[in-house]
Amino acid sequence: MEHTVTYPPNGIIPFHGFSFYLAPMCFIWSDPVIIYNVFLAFYTRYFFRLHSLSSHEQGILSLCLQFETLLQTHQPQLFYHLREMGSHPLKHAFNWLMHAFAGYLDTSQLLLLWDRIIGYNTLEILPVLAVAIFAFRRNNLMEVTTPSEAEAVLHDISNLKVIPLLQYCLYARILHPV
Repeated sequence: MEHTVTYPPNGIIPFHGFSFYLAPMCFIWSDPVIIYNVFLAFYTRYFFRLHSLSSHEQGILSLCLQFETLLQTHQPQLFYHLREMGSHPLKHAFNWLMHAFAGYLDTSQLLLLWDRIIGYNTLEILPVLAVAIFAFRRNNLMEVTTPSEAEAVLHDISNLKVIPLLQYCLYARILHPV
């Protein structure tokens, strides 16, 4: 019995930041039963894909590929500048994507983002927001010369407004050059 390993009955081993998915829902509901049921529905419909390796179009691998493709296509100078100095863009964006920005954005902004996930019924909005953040911080990122400086520029995104960034990215010049 010394080497017995116990797993939760559902097979999901909680990881660092797992509670970040649940905490924003406490701002909407106070009844723990409702919070749990909404969390369960949201996690089993969307977020579980962020923690398992699969070829699904909304899996973490596909979202990472989408992020890199969008950034390389629409912000090529920024993409190559970061790569040349050894600061791979996906390294900065991966945790944002894996946590669906939970723990990184202000709660009100996070809920607006998650509302878009429900509205569009897709996680593909996550890499679009990540590209929008890189584009928004482009001028600062183009001036950095070390990976630690790039990390400092992208470290705190808690003050960003999700909807204007998404609108700019989706409907303006970033994904649709003039």
